[in-house]
Amino acid sequence: MRFSTSLLLIVTSLSISAEAEPWRAGTAIAVITPDHPMMLAGFGSRKRPAEGTFTELHAKALAFEDEAGTRLVIITCDLIGIPRPLRERVEKHVGEKFRLPPESLLLNASHTHCGPELQMTPTALEELSDERKKLTIKYCQRLEDTLVELIGQALDDLAPVKLRYSHSRCGFAMNRRLKNPDPSGEPYLNHPNPDGPVDHDVPVLQVVDTEGQLRAVLFGYACHNTTMWENQYAGDYAGYAQRFLEQDHPGAIAMFMTGCAGDQCGYPRGTMIHARRHGRTLATAVDAALGNKQRTINGDLQLQFSRVEIDYAPPPTRGQLESVVAGRSDATFKDYELTPTHAKRLLRQLDREGSLRLSYDYPVQTTRFGNDLVLVALAGEVVVDYSLRLKREFAGSAAIWVAGYSNDVFAYIPSRRLLQEGGYEPRRSMNWMTTIVQPGPFALSTEERIVEKVHELLHSSERTTQQ
Repeated sequence: MRFSTSLLLIVTSLSISAEAEPWRAGTAIAVITPDHPMMLAGFGSRKRPAEGTFTELHAKALAFEDEAGTRLVIITCDLIGIPRPLRERVEKHVGEKFRLPPESLLLNASHTHCGPELQMTPTALEELSDERKKLTIKYCQRLEDTLVELIGQALDDLAPVKLRYSHSRCGFAMNRRLKNPDPSGEPYLNHPNPDGPVDHDVPVLQVVDTEGQLRAVLFGYACHNTTMWENQYAGDYAGYAQRFLEQDHPGAIAMFMTGCAGDQCGYPRGTMIHARRHGRTLATAVDAALGNKQRTINGDLQLQFSRVEIDYAPPPTRGQLESVVAGRSDATFKDYELTPTHAKRLLRQLDREGSLRLSYDYPVQTTRFGNDLVLVALAGEVVVDYSLRLKREFAGSAAIWVAGYSNDVFAYIPSRRLLQEGGYEPRRSMNWMTTIVQPGPFALSTEERIVEKVHELLHSSERTTQQ
């Protein structure tokens, strides 16, 4: 009798073990709308702090753990970007509190232009009034604390799940670089270009519990989150898409990851109505993906986080900067389109440090979900050429998902093509980026350096998976 009971327990135990899910996942959500009026980030024409709230801003966490105990936490935020100091401070705290290594943390921003300004570097802070400086320092501290707490909550929420991947299409994003027919003017206009390159893919990762209920849906799209121009807090189209999905799927958390959207905008645009329509369109595309044939994710997590040096073009001389500030006729030189304000920043840097920046240590992060899904997270405002190229070069058995605006949003990241063409993203944009003081456009080698680093990391993780 004892033998039979023991045998029954062993058989039952083996049966339970065989049915155990290979993944565990947990979620958490927090409201990060400022509790006081702040200047909004993104549109330089604004002159007054936020005048209300259209929709709340959120930070959301999705934690994964594989059978070996390897963990990954993805954070999505309704913010203009992820300042490098924010990533570094959160990384330090979660490493100490939860023993989470850098490669296990991925932060992505929706790039809404209706979120608070996030100035965390001395260079950026020195240009603010005392009141604005006080408010942004206070908010960034609150944000840092919130993200660390959110990560802990998601890790505490880990429970057995299935992971499924699929994708669909969504069409409101359009290339925003239109060649100017007037050769004497700006080479490329910030204007809808229906014939320009786009990435209309909508990647979708769904997290399903042991009862078959949708716990979380992580989705992406390559489009600037700049549909609405009102001076109020709002998540724009990405915020609406998440809200609609959570209404349509009660109990599930919806999380948006921005793709390579540096040269993509949603059209038509300009009002909250447009943002709401685009949000519904994207939510419908996600629902379509949820109904498509699913790829079940098996295997384990292979995580990589590294940096690669990308160069700037040779910087301007002190004399050239002084000519820009003075407004002299020789102030225009081919590779630089500096405003007097930015030229003054560079002169201050020369006075303080004796030289201008020549390169930037650019972060690249890759995640393999077994042999079924590869997620590439790139820093900065990455243009669409990167996602199109990486998907082409890594086409194969695993699905490829490329996100921009991850971990460190400090500048536009143009492709070689855009650097040769000129225009706002590769050149003039540096005048408005104050997280770091950029001396000029990036070098033509930038795209190759970043893509080579992605290849290096993915080939390394592929070998590890095969072992």
